[in-house]
Amino acid sequence: TVPHRKRPQRATSSVFAMFGQSQIQEFKEAFNMIDQNRGGFIDKEDLHDMLASLGKNPTDEYLDAMMSEAPGPISFTMFLTVFGKKLNGTDPEDVIRNAFEDYLRELLTTMGDRFTDEEVDELYREAPIDKKGNFNYIGFTRILKHGAKDKDD
Repeated sequence: TVPHRKRPQRATSSVFAMFGQSQIQEFKEAFNMIDQNRGGFIDKEDLHDMLASLGKNPTDEYLDAMMSEAPGPISFTMFLTVFGKKLNGTDPEDVIRNAFEDYLRELLTTMGDRFTDEEVDELYREAPIDKKGNFNYIGFTRILKHGAKDKDD
């Protein structure tokens, strides 16, 4: 009986080992936001209320499909397990960067003074990146407003 107790413990700890401490904290905050009734588990009603607070009106079928992704009640550990499977094999930083790039392109080409795809490509080439590879969004907004500075300036 002792090995049976250790086996689930190992599975649980391996889920936590997939993420850094700050990621686990962020997931915990997200879990607590979704767990509207503070029951310690995310249920169908919690999902509905969370989506409704975002202006969505999810159908029962949609909610059932979301709930069926977990093989049982959605505790915090199960929540991490489901996210772990979804993120397994991906580089979250690349995913976020690509999503940001696509979203920004969509905004720049469809809203306000609409940019062409070529202009967006030019903006991305001129985007201020520091020595560590970080994107300087303040410098980027300056380029959006005033145009790229010549290298000679």
